[in-house]
Amino acid sequence: MVSEPASGVGTRRRRERSPEEGLPAVHSRQWAMARRALMTVLLFSLILGGSLLLWGYVFKGCGPAHCEMPVCRDLLSLYLASGNTSVAPCTDFFSFACGNTNRTTSSFQALAKENKRRLQRILEAPGSWRLDSGEEKAFQFYSSCMDTGAIEGAGAGPLRQVIEELGGWPVSGDWTPLDFNRTLSLLMSQYGHFPFFRAYLRPLPTPPYTPVIQIDQPEFDVPLKQKQEMNYAQILREYLTYLNRLGTLLGGDPNKVGEHASFSISINSQLYQFLRPPEQQAQGKLFQMVTIDQLQEMAPAIDWLSCLQATFAPMSLSPSHPVAVHDLEYLKNMSQLVEKQLSKHRDFLQSHMILGLVGTLSPALDSKFQEARRLLSQKLGELTGRPPTVLHEELISDIPRVLSAAPWASWCRSQHIRGGSCTKRALLTKPAHPRWMTCVEKTAAFFKPTLAALFVREAFGPSTRSAAMELFTAIKDALIARFQMLPWMDEETRAKVQDKVTQLQVKMGAPEWALKPDPARQEYNDIQLGPSFLQSFLSCVRSRRARVIRSFLQPFPNHRWQVLPWGVNAYYSIPDHVVVFPAGLLQPPFFHPGYPRAVNFGAAGSVMAHELLHIFYQLLFPGGCPACDTHALQGALVCLERHYAAFPLPNGTFFNGSRTFLEDAADTGGLAIALQAYNKRLLWYRGETTLPSLNLSPWQLFFRSYAQVMCRDPSTQDPQDTHSPPTLRIHGPLSNSPAFARHFHCPHGTLMNPSSRCQLW
Repeated sequence: MVSEPASGVGTRRRRERSPEEGLPAVHSRQWAMARRALMTVLLFSLILGGSLLLWGYVFKGCGPAHCEMPVCRDLLSLYLASGNTSVAPCTDFFSFACGNTNRTTSSFQALAKENKRRLQRILEAPGSWRLDSGEEKAFQFYSSCMDTGAIEGAGAGPLRQVIEELGGWPVSGDWTPLDFNRTLSLLMSQYGHFPFFRAYLRPLPTPPYTPVIQIDQPEFDVPLKQKQEMNYAQILREYLTYLNRLGTLLGGDPNKVGEHASFSISINSQLYQFLRPPEQQAQGKLFQMVTIDQLQEMAPAIDWLSCLQATFAPMSLSPSHPVAVHDLEYLKNMSQLVEKQLSKHRDFLQSHMILGLVGTLSPALDSKFQEARRLLSQKLGELTGRPPTVLHEELISDIPRVLSAAPWASWCRSQHIRGGSCTKRALLTKPAHPRWMTCVEKTAAFFKPTLAALFVREAFGPSTRSAAMELFTAIKDALIARFQMLPWMDEETRAKVQDKVTQLQVKMGAPEWALKPDPARQEYNDIQLGPSFLQSFLSCVRSRRARVIRSFLQPFPNHRWQVLPWGVNAYYSIPDHVVVFPAGLLQPPFFHPGYPRAVNFGAAGSVMAHELLHIFYQLLFPGGCPACDTHALQGALVCLERHYAAFPLPNGTFFNGSRTFLEDAADTGGLAIALQAYNKRLLWYRGETTLPSLNLSPWQLFFRSYAQVMCRDPSTQDPQDTHSPPTLRIHGPLSNSPAFARHFHCPHGTLMNPSSRCQLW
C-alpha cells in the first residue's frame, strides 16, 4: 500500500484553495453563476467570431464563384478586349470600359450583326430544319442570292427584259411609248419604284390609328438643293457620272445617255425645289385627309385611282376613298411639272423613270451595277463628309415612309427606338457590307414568318424567355417601389402610376405568330423563283407588298410589332400601352440565363427600366403632373440638366441638353431602378457568380455591364440623335449613383464621385 507523503508537494496542494474557499456559501453560489454566464458569453463570442471569419474567408477571400460556362468565357473575352484597365475608373469610366473597343460600331450594331450571322448559319443549313414546301423557298432564295456566278452570267439581260415590259427605252433600243400613267402604275405595283411621290399603307398617328393610304414626297438618291455648298457642282458631276454609267451598262449610245441623264438630274432638282423647308415641315400639319377624287382635281397629271388601285390590291378603292397627304403643295407642283414634260419631252420623262428604276433594282443586279452604286455612295461620302452608305429602302417596309421632320419625329417618339439615332437617314441607310449579309437581309425581308420562327427556336427557347420574364418582373417591381420614394410625387399620382404599370402589356422575344407558328402557312404560294435572281427578287417584292396590305385589312386584336424578332430595338408603344423587347436584344452580351445576375441586371435590366420610364415622360413636362410638388420636380429637372452639362466632352462631339434630356432622365433612372432590383435579388437569392480574371465584385460587374451596352465611338454621334454621346450616357448615370463611388472606392470630388447628385426618378 502506498502511503501519502507527510510533507512536500502534497502538503502545498492541500493549502492551495480556490477563490471561493473562505467565502460565505451565498457568495460562492453567486460567483459560480457569474462564471457560467461569463463562459456562455465567451462561447457565443467565439462562435460568432468564427462565423464572421468563415464568411470573410468565403466571400472576401474566395469571393463569389466564377462562371466557367462558355458564354461567360466569351463575355470575359469581350470585356477584356474592349476595356482599358490602365485608366482609373473613377476619373474616366468610359475609357475604362470602352477604351480598346473597335468603336466604329456601337454595341447595339455589333449585336445586330451577330444576330444576322445567326440567320446566316440557319439559312446555310437547311437540312437542320423540318420545312414545308413554302418555307423551303426562303432557303432557295438565299442560295440564289449567294450564287453570284449565275447573277454575273445573266448580266443585264433580266433588266433589259423588265425595261421591254415597260415599253423600252429610247436610248438603248426600240421604244414603244405606253400611256404615262400605265407605265407609272406598273412601276409602282410591279417593281416597287415611286419616281414622283411615295404611296404606302400605314395607320394614322392619331386615334383611332386606322390604316390609310398615305401619299408622301419621294426619296432622292442625292440632295440637289444645296447650291450654297461649295461641293454642289462636284456632287452633280458625280451623280451624272453614275447615271451615265448605268446607261452604258444597258447598251445605250453614250451621247444620248448623257443627254437623258442630264435631263433626269434636272427633273430631280426641280422636284427637290418643291419640298418644304425643314422649319416649315416641323411647324405644319402632319397630313391632311382628302379623297382620291379631290386629289385628282388638285394634281391631275396622275391617274390616282388607277395607280393606287394597282398598288394596293386587293383593296377596293373608289373616287371617294380617303387618303392622307403629307405635302399637298408638293403634289400640285409635281403634277404641273409632269404635265409640262409630257407635252414636250415624253421620251426624256421615260428615261427619268427607267434610270430611277435601275437604281432601285441595283441590289438584285450584277456586280457592275452594284459597283456603280457603291462608287456613287463613296464619292458622296467624301464630298459631304458622311460615311459611305448604300440605300436599302426596299428592305424596310415596316418603317413609315415619312420625309417631313414633324411626322418622323412623331413616329420616333411613339416608338422610342433605342440603339442609335432615330433619324430617317439612320434608319433608311446602312453601311456597305459583305454579300452574305446583303442576302440575309433580303431573305429576312421577304420571308419574315419563316425566319422569325427559326430564329426564335434557335435563340430564344423557353428557358431563355422564362429568365427574361423573371428579370422584367424584378425590374417592374423595383420601378413601383422606386416611385413610392420620389419626394416630388403625390399619393394620387403614385396610385395612378402603379395602375398604369399593372395594366402594362409586355411582349417578349417575338410576336405570337412566331412563338406558335402555323405549320400550314400559305404565305409564299404567290412567289415564283427564277429563272433569274432579278425575277425572283421582283416576285418576292410583290408577294411581300400583298401580305402587308392583307395584314392591315384583317382585324388584328393584338399589338403589331414594329421590330423584327432578330432586331435590337426595344420600344414602348403609346397607342397599345405595350412595351416590346425582341429576342434579338435579349442575347449575349446583353443577356443570357447563364450569365452572372450582375451582368443581366446591369445590361438588359437597365434597358428594360429605361423603356418603362418612357411611359411616364408626360409627368416631366410643364403641367404634366399638376398634383405633384412642382417646386421639388423643377429642382430635380434643373439638377439633372446641370449634372450632364458639367461633364467635359471629346473634341467633335455634339451635345444638346434640351434635345437629349428625356433620354438622359431615362438612362439615369433606368440604372438606379436596375440597381435597386439587383440589390433586392441578392437579398433573397444566393449563388451569385462573377467573371474570372476581371477582379470585379458583383456590384462592380453590374456597373461594368451597364457601360458595355453604351460603348460607341463618340465621333459617330448624329447631331439629331435624341440620346447623349456615349461618354455622357456612361458618366452621367454612373456618377449620379452613390453606390458606384462606394464600390469603386472613388475619392470625393473625382469625376465619378461629385459633391452633389440628383434624384429625378
